[in-house]
Amino acid sequence: SKTPSLTDFRRIVVKVGSSLLVDAGAGKLKEAWLAALADDIAKLHKEKRDVLVVSSGAIALGRAVLKLPKGALKLEDSQAAAAVGQIALARRWTEVLGKHGIIAGQVLVTLGDTEERTRYLNARSTIGKLLEWRSVPVINEIDAVATTEIRYGDNDRLAARVATMASADLLVLLSDVDGLYDAPPAQNTKAKHIPLVPRITREIEAMAGDAASDHARGGMRTKIEAGKIATTAGVHMVIASGHVDNPLSAIAAGGRASWFLTPANPVTARKKWIAGSLEPKGTLTIDAGAVAALRRGKSLLPAGVIRVDGAFGRGDAVIIRGPDGAE
Repeated sequence: SKTPSLTDFRRIVVKVGSSLLVDAGAGKLKEAWLAALADDIAKLHKEKRDVLVVSSGAIALGRAVLKLPKGALKLEDSQAAAAVGQIALARRWTEVLGKHGIIAGQVLVTLGDTEERTRYLNARSTIGKLLEWRSVPVINEIDAVATTEIRYGDNDRLAARVATMASADLLVLLSDVDGLYDAPPAQNTKAKHIPLVPRITREIEAMAGDAASDHARGGMRTKIEAGKIATTAGVHMVIASGHVDNPLSAIAAGGRASWFLTPANPVTARKKWIAGSLEPKGTLTIDAGAVAALRRGKSLLPAGVIRVDGAFGRGDAVIIRGPDGAE
């Protein structure tokens, strides 16, 4: 299989890690880097692509603003730091995208918003509307109130769920590393970079060591987890270094990265998700004309329904049967 190119995709989720956005030593945002990333986003946006950002950095930025001491924070300290950092972070995204005439929209989510079907649909339609308005949604977990039990704790997997939810076709993880290596490159100078992963196998999973950076809760393991979520749902994924200016342009120019391919496309993956994992709550019986329309990939209109059984609401799965009873 050949390595894809950034221009193959129409809806792209870009995940940005804390250590890329916040200079811990100086205790502030990396302004020039963020401005360069915004240039990249604007370029994709101008080419009529949809761009979504999943941005870490609220806690790290809040620490910097509050001048908190180095070292691990207690849960309530990091939540309070996130409350301060989130506003500062959102303001900067608004400003850097605004320079390009792009309106940023902030979407704060919790684990339940992507895992419970009705809330998932609500979040999905909000994001859909922002994209329809040509806005760039900036998405983050609500760190100020989420406790350890109810949070993702890493934005890699959150970004993969957001990509699935938004029917994106590419997830870009901008990271401390420029991709996957067959051994942790920090410890092993002979570690080999892997540019293309057609499928995430056990062997690939074994290559992902533990988290190295004290900033990120992630590490390669959560990136591979994110890759499994994304590629199962029909989203391609690429891991590339964020330690360059204009990191998206670098990927577009064929810079070093690891691409993870999906066997599915987002539409069939969503249908599989509906077909496979939910218990149907009712049955719609439709007429022959509606059956023919569905087979052509058209929508089901109320006029085509001749009978309804069961009680169901928005977001529930239902079985659709033709006049002869065939599913």
